[in-house]
Amino acid sequence: TKEAMKNILSCIVTIITLSFLTTNAQGRKVSQSYETYEYTAITCRSHSASITDFGGVGDGKTLNTKAFQSAVDHLSQYSSDGGAQLFVPAGKWLTGSFSLTSHFTLFLHKDATLLAAQDLEEYLVLKALPSYGRGRDAAGGRFASLVFGTNLSDVIITGNNGTIDGQGSFWWQKFHGGKLKYTRPYLIELMFSDTIQISNITLIDSPSWNIHPVYSSNIIVKGVTIIAPVKSPNTDGINPDSCTNTRIEDCYIISGDDCVAVKSGWDEYGISFGMPTKHLIIRRLTCISPYSAAIALGSEMSGGIEDVRAEEITAYQTESGVRIKTAVGRGAFVRNVYVRGMRLHTMKWVFWMTGNYKAHADSHYDPHALPEITGINYRDIVAENVSMAGRLEGISGDPFKGICISNATISMAVKHKKVMWMCSDVEGVTSGVDPKPCDLLDGKQEKMDGGCEFPSDVLEIDNVELKSCSYQMN
Repeated sequence: TKEAMKNILSCIVTIITLSFLTTNAQGRKVSQSYETYEYTAITCRSHSASITDFGGVGDGKTLNTKAFQSAVDHLSQYSSDGGAQLFVPAGKWLTGSFSLTSHFTLFLHKDATLLAAQDLEEYLVLKALPSYGRGRDAAGGRFASLVFGTNLSDVIITGNNGTIDGQGSFWWQKFHGGKLKYTRPYLIELMFSDTIQISNITLIDSPSWNIHPVYSSNIIVKGVTIIAPVKSPNTDGINPDSCTNTRIEDCYIISGDDCVAVKSGWDEYGISFGMPTKHLIIRRLTCISPYSAAIALGSEMSGGIEDVRAEEITAYQTESGVRIKTAVGRGAFVRNVYVRGMRLHTMKWVFWMTGNYKAHADSHYDPHALPEITGINYRDIVAENVSMAGRLEGISGDPFKGICISNATISMAVKHKKVMWMCSDVEGVTSGVDPKPCDLLDGKQEKMDGGCEFPSDVLEIDNVELKSCSYQMN
């Protein structure tokens, strides 16, 4: 009919018009629309690609290890030309371990999940860290982390809250069953690197530690959510290890181990390597860890830990607030630690220090290597439903000195311990602390009116500002 012919002609005209509108002057088709993702980063990139450009398939079943490594290797050519970013779109991207490159951004879409492969063959075996001398799970080497890198500069792992899923139950079962020859992989580990940003992502069910910057400097970890079952083994949240100038802020962690664990090597290996963790900022941390600490210093601290500044720390149902762990044979020091503004609810201990943490790398540690613990400052603390206010245990002949606690109000649980403070081999001062601390913290100090010290100077890492960046996806 004439009407039918008219409709057909109208459709043909529409198709021709659309084809014309999506063709540029050179005759090439151009994209009609882009989706833009904005984020903040230490550096914006000049080049971009998607994992799908390298054959990646986000169906949760296809193994993408080669696709990720090929993408990183290809994009490394732009490291001296403005750098590059790899976009991971929505989907479940099954992958084994892959290594990053310098001047590089890994960006995860909010509906993207990196799914850690449950196949030992997908993880290279690395030598033990030189400051540890052995693996943490076994005497030999260790599996490479899911996202790994070494000797890098300017590396960013970010997104709009995309997820890295370690599928940890596979590894936890092997660990509990004693079936691992090597130490479990972490989710993110960057070694011997400088200028690192890890932000706005969610990490779940790591095989072991979640984020491990080691022998590195100028690090920002911001807006990260970490979740693991509270009984999962060694699922520490963020572990700066022999690192300088680190800023951890606005993070939420539920963990089977310490939410933040500050480290610097183990016994004689850490002493020999001699690289401390120093100039560390931790702020606006929220932690749940019923069997560990919100912040732990040690126990592997044999390279030294100094100038740690923690503030606005919130913890619920967590074993302790800030815990110092060391032992004879560790050597080195934990000194100049400053904590203010802790809000704690349902705790076993508010303050916990121990010089009797006996796990050693091997039998060759030096029994004369005594740690120096001094200059530990806590102020402005409110804690509720607490079993014991403090358990402070130094080392006989090597007391923990210079402990200062001020303006701390601790409300004890209905069934609290009869002894609210337990102290041995410690020395310090207190002011405005309730319940009354033990006599060993009754030392005299002249300028206690303002409370315990918290530095007023600004660390270099706090001057680093993030830029507004964007990624456009066709």
